[in-house]
Amino acid sequence: MKCAALTGISPEVIRDLRSGRPRTIELQSTHNIVTIAGVEPGPKVRIFMTSTDIEDLGPGDTGICVDLLSSVISMKRIVEYSQGVYYEERERMSARVQVKYCSSSLVKGVFHKGLCDPTQVEVLKSSCYHAG
Repeated sequence: MKCAALTGISPEVIRDLRSGRPRTIELQSTHNIVTIAGVEPGPKVRIFMTSTDIEDLGPGDTGICVDLLSSVISMKRIVEYSQGVYYEERERMSARVQVKYCSSSLVKGVFHKGLCDPTQVEVLKSSCYHAG
């Protein structure tokens, strides 16, 4: 099964998702935002999540498949003042996704062309599914 991949997710978040309850996660990595921007939430929309970094992702890496319940991409503007005369304005894009655990999985192949292209993986379907 080919699906979008979110990489560099903390092991604690992945462990928490395995409990089966829906969770909302904020993503700030550019490659993860680009990936999630190309996926429409809906029933049976699967996302692969792994703690492995994008540069190290390859066949045999483990992770989990989750159902994408919702996603919102937003821009935040930050203004920092220093000594009353200088200020710096920055913008930060982030994505908030609500996901629910589906199954554990294993990467069979990786499809990633660059920073501005979504990351997709071919995953092996698990023979054991989470009832929920």
